[in-house]
Amino acid sequence: MDGTAWRGFADDGAADSAPHTSGSPLVAIGRVIEVGGGTARVLIDGSTVDDLHRAAGVTTGVARAGEVGSQVKMQSGELWLVANVRSLRLDDAATRGIVAEIDFLGEGRNCPITGQLLEFRRGVTRYPMPGCAIYPAGHADMLQIYAAEDRAHIEIGTVYPTSDVRGALYIDALLGRHFALVGSTGTGKSTSLALILHRICELAPEGHIVMIDPHGEYPAAFENHGELFDVENLALPYWLLTFQEHAEVLIASEGAERQRDMDVLGKCLLAARQKSRSSEGLSKLTVDTPIPYLLSDLLAFIVQDMGKLDRSGDTGSHMRLKTKIEEIRADPRYSFMFSGMLVTDTMAATIARLFRLPTGGKPISIIDVSGVPSEITSVVVALLSRLVFDYAIWSRHETTRPILLVCEEAHRYIPSDRTTTASAVRSVLERIAKEGRKYGVSLGLITQRPSDLAEGVLSQCGTIIAMRLNNERDQAYVRSAMPEGARGFMETIPALRNRECVVCGEGTSIPMRIALDNLEENKRPASGDPLFSVLWKNSGDEPAMIGRVIDRWRRQGR
Repeated sequence: MDGTAWRGFADDGAADSAPHTSGSPLVAIGRVIEVGGGTARVLIDGSTVDDLHRAAGVTTGVARAGEVGSQVKMQSGELWLVANVRSLRLDDAATRGIVAEIDFLGEGRNCPITGQLLEFRRGVTRYPMPGCAIYPAGHADMLQIYAAEDRAHIEIGTVYPTSDVRGALYIDALLGRHFALVGSTGTGKSTSLALILHRICELAPEGHIVMIDPHGEYPAAFENHGELFDVENLALPYWLLTFQEHAEVLIASEGAERQRDMDVLGKCLLAARQKSRSSEGLSKLTVDTPIPYLLSDLLAFIVQDMGKLDRSGDTGSHMRLKTKIEEIRADPRYSFMFSGMLVTDTMAATIARLFRLPTGGKPISIIDVSGVPSEITSVVVALLSRLVFDYAIWSRHETTRPILLVCEEAHRYIPSDRTTTASAVRSVLERIAKEGRKYGVSLGLITQRPSDLAEGVLSQCGTIIAMRLNNERDQAYVRSAMPEGARGFMETIPALRNRECVVCGEGTSIPMRIALDNLEENKRPASGDPLFSVLWKNSGDEPAMIGRVIDRWRRQGR
């Protein structure tokens, strides 16, 4: 097919042009040559596309016609079908011919008067026939395709390749089916999360959000919109720990020794809980029942049990447990959890503070675990996550108060089997991922290494927000969790700019690439990279600075 034939094809009448909202015909840029279940192959006229690109005053969508990532439409009966251009290659058999692979996105009704696409919806019910003309999606079409309808939503940016079509996330679907935000370091992941959470709070000021912050980045972003907790004011009583969580804190032995240590701990912990005054009236008291008990009682039962052994008995387990408990009680780093002041029954007050019940105008709890000793950080995260889930289970007969649990650096807490064995935090987060939506618990997983997440967790997230990923293994892992129709968008992930993302899944009408909005300076997390070229030009006040740092270091405070 030569260039003359192509130009004749593009202008030969009603079959190859369509009415446009401006009154002028919309020129066809190609034809369908092959159709599959969710994809098709089309032949595009490069000369026609070049003319559109050079034309003045064209709409934004048409100006990018035929490019990778742009949208095209084709007519099937009374419907317009919309597809995304995934890839392009030169067709050696045709002059200026370009073969494009496209992925179907959805369909909408064709207005017989204006030719405009109306009432767009995801999915395809009628496929085009080979030979069907292909048109670029115009600005009015893009507004219809990405319209947020009447569902509750938040707008987070501008849809590529437009400059004014807004990209929206449906709140109920985003939170009801969990979401994941992934991206390499430095791509704007933390700021993007802050943007999404600020938008959620503006839409739902009476929400309940608990964020696990491992680096202390987010207090600066939510100082006026959230309650901030760290080791100085967290006050998380040790008696809220389950037996498995107790074991992770108190037992470091392996193999047969570990099993003996756990047997002793289980027996003595149950006895200490049974002695508690709060156990009165409880008919099903277990080793996991969250009632206050005294650490001194636990120590006393360990010593008492050790005394029951004859001289040939192995007291190693008892001594290891006794020594560990005494060490923790004496270590000020653990005082936020193991202080003697935390014996009273403050469970109701703890839940009310952490879950924002009521919100008091601050719907977010930022829990900064950067100051928590590294040996028990995962246990603290496990306890917080389990409290969210257990509260949701036992409040099923009350007025539902859904809770969003946001977990930064999720690969640390739900690691792949390649990295570590099962732990308390992994168990509870995996359970929330699988069952949380039944009880009104939403999970937001934030990670820079999605391939290090436990197998299957990412696929439990109904919405995936992917920023640039530089590692091929991470790209492949995210690609496998995305729906088939998002393949073309996934292939653009390595080419995304900072603060750009690809969104697909339940939380959006169709997969889309978004340039995220800028966030006000006072709402951004403290996650910026240090400017070495500037900071290394400064000097002075070093002795006083070192003194202040050492003082905070020794006091384990800010």
